[in-house]
Amino acid sequence: MMERLEYFARRLLLVIPTFIGITLVCFAITQFVPGGPVEQAILKMRGIGAGEAGQGGRASAALSPEFRKQIEAHFGFDRPFHRRYLKWLVADRIGLRMESYKFSNKTAWQLIRERFPVSLAFGIAGFLLSYLICIPLGIAKALRHGSVFDLVSSAVVFIGYSIPPVALGMLLKMLFCGTVEGLWDFFPAGGFQSEGYESLSPAGQLADRFRHMFLPVLCYVIGNFAVLTLFMKNSLLDQIGKDYVRTVLAKGGSAARAVWGHALRNSLIPIATGFGGILTVMFAGSVIIEQIFEIPGMGRLSLEAIVGRDYAVYLAILSLTSLLGLLGNILSDFCYVLIDPRITFRR
Repeated sequence: MMERLEYFARRLLLVIPTFIGITLVCFAITQFVPGGPVEQAILKMRGIGAGEAGQGGRASAALSPEFRKQIEAHFGFDRPFHRRYLKWLVADRIGLRMESYKFSNKTAWQLIRERFPVSLAFGIAGFLLSYLICIPLGIAKALRHGSVFDLVSSAVVFIGYSIPPVALGMLLKMLFCGTVEGLWDFFPAGGFQSEGYESLSPAGQLADRFRHMFLPVLCYVIGNFAVLTLFMKNSLLDQIGKDYVRTVLAKGGSAARAVWGHALRNSLIPIATGFGGILTVMFAGSVIIEQIFEIPGMGRLSLEAIVGRDYAVYLAILSLTSLLGLLGNILSDFCYVLIDPRITFRR
């Protein structure tokens, strides 16, 4: 018990330097690449679009050095790099308190908080459905290995997995959202909720939310469908072939007991690597899917921040996802212990 506590304590302590290393590198990149907030401000003053940021060097060349220094001081670029990073890390609370360069009078945390419920709903729905569907399907394929069911399901899984998300999203939208005349119009073409959503009854709100989420969540699930299903199948097949399963059968135990009571539990250990992802589901939005279905989620916000060179928002999202990802890895190790208490973390 003490050994495990020491292991998890070390892992928690290692989160700090790892997080600092990730954010330090990314912060340095955003500070020194061309087209940052200083260049964007100069281009905006001259009436040049953000898409012409490549002309920033030529546009800023005609400005007086004093005026450029004033702009740099406004964004904090007049300070040494280490002081800028410490201010971002401590005073700005890993950038959450920084004002967006693109959305005036809004901090990075305010923008993230607006998109948070949307991404949380899609992330949890996609995460749970992936495991609730793929794990039972993988078990069924392992128990019926080589059968017609196994072959047909494998073909369906790989066909779905081989379709690019952008193509699948556009195909579903074309077939079921009424974007093409003469085809079905079962689901809305985009958005997270309909106009007048607040005036609907609780049942109507639930139905409206379901109609908006069905196709995007389907795209989310299909993206991980094949990998997780086959991972579960191969893991269970590997455990069924182990000596301890043959020992159970040799002692008179039934095949059901050998599989469900012994092999299944051990086969879940590799699957537990993804359990830590529950901490990052609120930021698990797919940029492609959110763009296709016009979902105001975290993936779309990240894309808008990158395209608009809104490094304040981008770094805040990056820092939160990095921190939750590091903690999720520790949660995965904890899931190992819950599944099999015999697991040891000795070197």
